Amino acid sequence: MKQILFATLSSLALAACAAGPNYVAPIPAPKAAAPFIGATNPAFTTAAADDHWWRLYRDPVLDGLVADALAANTDIRVAVARLDKARASLRGVRSDRLPQTSIGASGTYGRSPETQRLPGSAAEDSAFDVGLSVSYELDLSGRVKRNIEAARGDVAAADADADAVRVSVVSATTRAYVDAASSAERLAVAKRIVELLDKSAGLTGKRVEAGRAAKLDLVRITTLRDQRAALVPSIEADRQAALFRLATLTGRTPQDLPAAAAERTTTPTLDQAIPVGDGAALLARRPDIRAAERRLAASTARIGVATAELYPQISLGGSIGSTATSIGDMFTGGALRWLLGPLISWSFPNQEAARARIAASEADSRGALAEFDGTVLRSLEETENALSSYAREIERNAALRSARDGAEAAMRITRARQRAGQIDFLDVLDSERTFADTQADLAASSARIASAQIDLFRSLGGGWDKADVAAAAAVKAGGSKGR
Repeated sequence: MKQILFATLSSLALAACAAGPNYVAPIPAPKAAAPFIGATNPAFTTAAADDHWWRLYRDPVLDGLVADALAANTDIRVAVARLDKARASLRGVRSDRLPQTSIGASGTYGRSPETQRLPGSAAEDSAFDVGLSVSYELDLSGRVKRNIEAARGDVAAADADADAVRVSVVSATTRAYVDAASSAERLAVAKRIVELLDKSAGLTGKRVEAGRAAKLDLVRITTLRDQRAALVPSIEADRQAALFRLATLTGRTPQDLPAAAAERTTTPTLDQAIPVGDGAALLARRPDIRAAERRLAASTARIGVATAELYPQISLGGSIGSTATSIGDMFTGGALRWLLGPLISWSFPNQEAARARIAASEADSRGALAEFDGTVLRSLEETENALSSYAREIERNAALRSARDGAEAAMRITRARQRAGQIDFLDVLDSERTFADTQADLAASSARIASAQIDLFRSLGGGWDKADVAAAAAVKAGGSKGR
């Protein structure tokens, strides 16, 4: 007996310092914290990225829509609910550190078979029982401690996941607003082109009537006009789709979207270099990286939970109660009972199942580490791509602007030369088609610049103060009560 007790105590002493590995946060490669390759472009500055980046557009309507999205977006509500669930699970795991209590009571009345009754006892009798049981796990193996560590990691990961959803929703809200505004600008350009071609068609028609131009010229210019007019409905559909998407993102039906959201008719632009920080700041800002790191911590702690199964679990327990044939006799000394002592539970020597769970937990931890490393690499890739795309689109926009100006000048010259009878109508038609194309390309490029900006801000991780989120939710709740 002494040998068994000694072996048990020895294994518990070993478990107290060996129930799984202690977590050490992974350190990304040093170059991951270096300045961005694309940040040398004049369009960027290495100053710290702006937390409230959407405010750089200086648009109060956009600011209000983002606040509404943070308060009412359904995806954010789902993420917050998952965070609340993780917190509830943590509270449940923490309760394992406390004594576990249970109270039971019963009362029965029945008849016993004659063969099971003592001589002289009644055929029918009553039985009453009440008791209180208390148990407390000593947690010498660290099972409860590691379980709490894992639950804390789950809560932190869920919190970071909620932040990642907020990054996505803020970006999507800003993009929908920008898409609606840029579609309105593209629509205006398309209509101006149609009006311009209408004038050309009118002038050509007069020339045909005067015998100075062939009817084929009128057909050609009318065809070009109709081709450009056909683009107007599709652009209008794009604008409506952006507004409907904006309503959903802000937790509204399409009918409830404020009229101000559709009033802007020019693409939002930035009049400053974008602050992007460096790789070290990116790793600290990105919520998906934080979530991956916390999941790694949780999976490491679960190795300890599985390892603790190799060792005995000792609980101190006790119970007190009373059993009697009548309620009046339950509180007499003869009816009382009590029990006190330790309870040892140990799956030994068959521990293959426990060791299999340890191996599975270790595999989960390796997978979580690989996921963390992959998240870091993908975040750097996304950011560098966003930097490159934005810088290149700015260059493209400048070239398109120059091409548009040149095409406009060429169109004016060809018109003048046509009036002077120096060139035929095909040259005029070609110049007007080129001008229309460059006008449309320039408007589309301006929209792509705004989209590239949002891609960059999203890759940088976004950001906001928790107080801002709480304030937005409070304003939304107040508005709901008012209705």
